[in-house]
Amino acid sequence: MSGTTSPAAPIKVVVWGENRHEQVEQKVRDIYPSGMHTTIKEGIEENLGAGVDVTTVTLDDPEHGLTEEVLAATDVLVWWGHAAHADVSDEVVERVHRHVLAGMGLLVLHSAHWSKIFGKLMGTSCTLRWRSEEDREIVWTVDPTHPIAQGIPHPFIIPAQEMYGEFFDVPAPDELIFLSTFTGGEVFRSGMTYKRGFGKIFFFSPGDQDYPVYHQKEVRKVIANGVEWARTLRPERSVPVLLRYDTEDFYNGHGYQGAMEN
Repeated sequence: MSGTTSPAAPIKVVVWGENRHEQVEQKVRDIYPSGMHTTIKEGIEENLGAGVDVTTVTLDDPEHGLTEEVLAATDVLVWWGHAAHADVSDEVVERVHRHVLAGMGLLVLHSAHWSKIFGKLMGTSCTLRWRSEEDREIVWTVDPTHPIAQGIPHPFIIPAQEMYGEFFDVPAPDELIFLSTFTGGEVFRSGMTYKRGFGKIFFFSPGDQDYPVYHQKEVRKVIANGVEWARTLRPERSVPVLLRYDTEDFYNGHGYQGAMEN
């Protein structure tokens, strides 16, 4: 597939799940008996049907399930992590980072704000304010024209959820789509997009493991919309490179190695 597909082909999606809470916490296992990654996968399939081909991988798979071959065949990677960010191999993070810059889409969900890959792409601490006391979250659409907001009620309510609040230490987003408010009066930029290299990134914050958030239809629809948006339509996957061009040569760049070469 060379890392891309034609617009008519199904979107190749990989849902990456840490899958640690489900193994050790009965409460989480009761909510997500097949794992959060499976529930997220089912939500994408529920909304996009034959338009997607979704698989799941987890932290404990060889190379975390993110081999070069898997990533090369992936249009959009969906990432959920929380308790074991430090256990993710730096080599795998570098590999994912390279594929994002080359055009692979990335959805970063909830606690993955602190994942190695999101921090590397943002270049900041990605820290925030939080409280886990069954807060009510109201998700407000601030950009109703955006593709990710299509079909999403304004607002929609998540009855029980962990509070995420500002200040959220990330770069100013390219687009702010959703803003959340919480029981304690906090606000949070809960849906934002970024572009890094040729890749598109969507961060969406709802989804703490202690609550059935990924069973909620509005949340599932947002994630599915994000998958459609994040897919690149570029004909091939390649990392942006520095090229030297001769005068009035608009089309044929030459490889460039460094300041003293070429």
